[in-house]
Amino acid sequence: MKSEEVAKYLLDNPQFFEEHADLVSRLVIPHPHGGRTISITERQMLSLRDRNKQLEGKMDELLQFGEENDSISEKMHRLAVAMIAAGSFPAVIHTLNFHLRDDFQVPHVALRLWDHPDDNDELPEFADVSKDLQVFAETLNQPYCGSTSGFETSSWFGDASKHVRSQALIPMRTGGGTIGLIALGSEDVERFYAGMGTLYLERLGEMASAALARVLS
Repeated sequence: MKSEEVAKYLLDNPQFFEEHADLVSRLVIPHPHGGRTISITERQMLSLRDRNKQLEGKMDELLQFGEENDSISEKMHRLAVAMIAAGSFPAVIHTLNFHLRDDFQVPHVALRLWDHPDDNDELPEFADVSKDLQVFAETLNQPYCGSTSGFETSSWFGDASKHVRSQALIPMRTGGGTIGLIALGSEDVERFYAGMGTLYLERLGEMASAALARVLS
């Protein structure tokens, strides 16, 4: 008989070991971590211990994720409160930069808006942005995370641009469409990577969009 056939027979006939109860105590199998043999009962205990260690590892991982999410949620709350309190365009920009750099530890932050108010067009936030990048921002269903290669946004970080290895690009939108783009940069190539979760980045874009729309109107 093949081993698969034996296994299927035992699964299909659970009464087998009831009919041959003494067999369980006489069967020995290889130890999973050594050369000696052990009883089925001892092997089952070892399996349960290994399974328990795996579950403990998953629990520790879940607890770590929970703590990280709690920490990010608190930071997002502080940012939201500060953005609500900001009553002018410079105040909103300062608040956004301060919290992202000091609270979220994002070393490089840049922002661009498409429309140029007559009295503010000299500010870096209203510097020219190519039509290609504006179209790219329009097509984003969620923030882009990945390399800076091939993006004009890499130049937005000034002297640090040559050291930035990863970026997150967050579209800002209002009811009338996309109004701009937030760029977050890092020297760590793994800080912003393709496939990472973007929920909090999306919320950041929504908060910035609402605050800027309010002070620019």
